[in-house]
Amino acid sequence: MKTKLTIVLAVGCALALPAFSFAKEHEEKELKSSDVPAAVQKAAEKEATGGKIVRWEKEGANYEAVIEKNGKQWGFKIDATGKILSKHDESKEKGEHKEKNEKY
Repeated sequence: MKTKLTIVLAVGCALALPAFSFAKEHEEKELKSSDVPAAVQKAAEKEATGGKIVRWEKEGANYEAVIEKNGKQWGFKIDATGKILSKHDESKEKGEHKEKNEKY
């Protein structure tokens, strides 16, 4: 009986660890522009033409520039070399935080 319990606990932990890793990878940390690599800043500035960068975030190994353009905020996920990985509507992200009753 004790062996079965040990196996169940081991399997449970093995399945839970990736979930903890995933959550940590998606934690957002706000940054100052001086803490962002030049290549990342350059890529964001190119995307911000006609708008402005309102904040920087670090998500795992990548960066996010939140750019306000034409009255709308967009999040650009950028790797450390300056490659744009994705773009998303920040208002949708804010809505997700409101649904979860989190402060944004």
